[in-house]
Amino acid sequence: MGLFRKTCHWLSMTGRVFRNEWKLVLGDMGVLLFFVALPLVYPIAYTLVYNPEVVDNIRIAVVDNSRTKESRELVRTVDATPALEVYDYASDLGEAKKMMAETKVYGVLEIPADYTRKIGRGEQAHVPFYADMSLLLRFRSEMAAMTDVQMQMSSKLMPVSIDETPLSALAAGRELSLPVKSESHFLGDTEQGFASFVIPGIIILILQQSMILGICLIGGTSRERRRRDPQGLDPKAVNEAGPWATIWGKTLCYTVFYLPLVVYITRIVPEMFSLPHYGSPVQYLLFLLPLLLSSAFLGLTLVYFMKERESAFIIIVFTSVIFLFLSGLTWPHYATNRFWLWISDLIPATWGVDGFISINNNGATLAEESTNYIALWILTAVYMFTAAWVYRKIAVSSRLKALRKD
Repeated sequence: MGLFRKTCHWLSMTGRVFRNEWKLVLGDMGVLLFFVALPLVYPIAYTLVYNPEVVDNIRIAVVDNSRTKESRELVRTVDATPALEVYDYASDLGEAKKMMAETKVYGVLEIPADYTRKIGRGEQAHVPFYADMSLLLRFRSEMAAMTDVQMQMSSKLMPVSIDETPLSALAAGRELSLPVKSESHFLGDTEQGFASFVIPGIIILILQQSMILGICLIGGTSRERRRRDPQGLDPKAVNEAGPWATIWGKTLCYTVFYLPLVVYITRIVPEMFSLPHYGSPVQYLLFLLPLLLSSAFLGLTLVYFMKERESAFIIIVFTSVIFLFLSGLTWPHYATNRFWLWISDLIPATWGVDGFISINNNGATLAEESTNYIALWILTAVYMFTAAWVYRKIAVSSRLKALRKD
């Protein structure tokens, strides 16, 4: 019966902390701003910024030193691509570079004088293209378009000898193609759009950062109340609960609060903007459960550094950019410095971004993402113990402060 009573008492204390924390969340407009407004607005704002998803009609200048039928056909082919638009002709490369410096164009195509002669001799013709590297998305579209033009022109201009070509094909006048035809299949991002690529990862970072920021705001406010209270205790806290009941009551409150937001951010937003969402909702909702738990425990651990309410902004704003780079969205993990790779392993969103994109965009299962899933549960356990240690330290400090005042 002793164990039964202790279990019931622990559950009762956990429930009291849950109810108390729920009231704190609903009564704090700052916390609601980050718990509700940020997850509701940010995914839509980010997606609208990146629509349309691809960069097209990039203005380029042409320097045609050949001025032949073949060079004009090359220019027409380039202009016909969705990504590029021939803005103007330049008399020489100097004039074209001046147009680029004035941002009238973002690329220069220079056709050499011997372009047609080399093609007629069956030699390789070199056509330089000067691209503006100030925006990687623009550069990517330019290079992809020029590669497609190269492949298309090569299939038309490939020299063919009589010995290698069937007479029937020559008689029929059929166009010969390259020996090897390449096809690109963009798994998880069929539109090759930037929003489809980045938003599924960004929403995981939004879930983590908004929850941690709200938790730290509550923690900083609680520390301020303790300093104002003559007894050194937080009048709104459930002081009778132990550290384990406290952290679990708080964590369950945050997790339950975030469940509707998770459904909104992972189902409704992709439907609104036709973003990739091929995976099973059950699979990625189960996957996101340890992400929410580990993020909540991490936030409760960071409460130790919250001396006042404003401290939350300093820590979270400082870490947000770092977490973004370490998530693997902007730089691949295999090319990351080992030290920063170890740091990234301590961040729930690192594992969450990788696993969620695989499940949501490519239809992977929990079994296939078992490494990321297990890693999230390990982080949940680790930060659960660190959060319990923090709240034990806070409770001991509060009692000592109350005894000194008495």
